[in-house]
Amino acid sequence: MRLFVDQLTNVDFSYLCPERGLLGETWLASIYLEGSLDEQGMICDFGKIKKHLRQWLDDTLDHTLLVPSQAPQLAMSDDHGSLSFTYGEALSLSTSGPASAFCFIPTERITPDSVAAWCIEQLKGDFGPGVTGIELSFRPEQLSGPYYHYSHGLKKHLGNCQRIAHGHRSTIKIWRNDQLCQASMQQVAEQWRDIYIGTRADIIADHTSHWEFAYTAQQGAFRLRIPKAAVYLMDEDTTVENISAHLAAKLKAATPQDRLVVKAYEGIGKGAEVSC
Repeated sequence: MRLFVDQLTNVDFSYLCPERGLLGETWLASIYLEGSLDEQGMICDFGKIKKHLRQWLDDTLDHTLLVPSQAPQLAMSDDHGSLSFTYGEALSLSTSGPASAFCFIPTERITPDSVAAWCIEQLKGDFGPGVTGIELSFRPEQLSGPYYHYSHGLKKHLGNCQRIAHGHRSTIKIWRNDQLCQASMQQVAEQWRDIYIGTRADIIADHTSHWEFAYTAQQGAFRLRIPKAAVYLMDEDTTVENISAHLAAKLKAATPQDRLVVKAYEGIGKGAEVSC
């Protein structure tokens, strides 16, 4: 017999991809537990499953940079607790920060299946002796409209959003004169495909082909060197509130006569909406 919890929670993170570089992502997590019934007629209490798995995913994957530790493109060093990575000569992407900002997956490539397999190994034994098997799966949200992958870091945030390379897979809704505007949504999604949204004030070096960002937050010192072609710069901190306001202001400047509503998502089911 198997017990299941579909779409138990979601995780927002970034990961290193050999073709696309630093990639923001959001996955839904579902779990099956196989086992025998206890004296209560249960395999495992739903409350225990939901509480434990949500907390474990929050502590382990959520708002981290997932690193394929067996990737041949990866070079890594440890400088007194601050981990530093260089990923791929062609991408020339490097980052450093506290160890808690990274999650190492022993694989050459980050995929839903490779991450799930690693998680299952870590979770064995966590749900009691009656559970004889775990099946964990990740999948992106099914979206019918335009969306984009973005990474960022919020240096003023007191939680895990301060990590310089975490991200989201996000949809965008734009209404122009009370009509959903597919052209505007598609334009944003294409411009921000696989993007790092950086704050100008965090730039510490302007290289020929790269921006270098750095800041010190509550969790420690963070640094990111990334190709300029993969970066979109904002004057403000890259909160979803500022992102939605920034997009609305750009669209309004191009067509000041139009009434606009911009609804920018940060992952699944949350975000900010601006009217102008």
